[in-house]
Amino acid sequence: MTAPTTLETSTGDIQLEECRVTVGGREWAVLHTGALVTYDQEATFLSTRAGLIPYGVALWPSALALAHEIATRPDAFRGRRVLELGAGIGLPGIVAAALGAHVVQTDRNDGAVALCRLNGERNRAPGIEYRLADWAEWTDPTKYDWIIGADVLYAEDGHVPLRRILETSLAPGGRVLAADPFRGPSLRLLEALQAAGWGVSFTKWTVGEAAETRPVGVFDLRPPT
Repeated sequence: MTAPTTLETSTGDIQLEECRVTVGGREWAVLHTGALVTYDQEATFLSTRAGLIPYGVALWPSALALAHEIATRPDAFRGRRVLELGAGIGLPGIVAAALGAHVVQTDRNDGAVALCRLNGERNRAPGIEYRLADWAEWTDPTKYDWIIGADVLYAEDGHVPLRRILETSLAPGGRVLAADPFRGPSLRLLEALQAAGWGVSFTKWTVGEAAETRPVGVFDLRPPT
């Protein structure tokens, strides 16, 4: 299948490129605006392209780590209801759907939602629902078995609405998987959740090749009982 070169959004066209990545023994082809695996790549993106294109349509190491983590838990996701927050390019939710989960992918940016849909269709991911959604105006009454997100913990001005979603949108026994490259604001939120009675554990992944690697934590959060 030929990869599109642009994605049309309400704010203009976004240039795309394709990445093929093996997760869970299967190759996935995802479109994005550029890979930001290393610190230098991220710094260049933030200094030259931030504000011009949505953050989520780039390929971030947290999305790769979260997709790999989900692939190691096939029984935990099969048949479950999954909410992906800040879905971006959508790879983690695509992997969850391929395991048999019922996935709702959300993002507040229309370009990211369109790219999620495009990547889902390209990878023949079954039964994903795509929604434009703002955390500050969250109205979804559904209770989910899993809430997943890559790089969704870092913005301190989003911590209050994010906590509200985590506290109200999990089904009994539900859990959260959130991937983050150990950013300071993210760790402070995790510490606050732990102080409030949440169980917090993590798996450390290393993303990249040779000297160009980056550590990412996939944090498994259990609400207070």
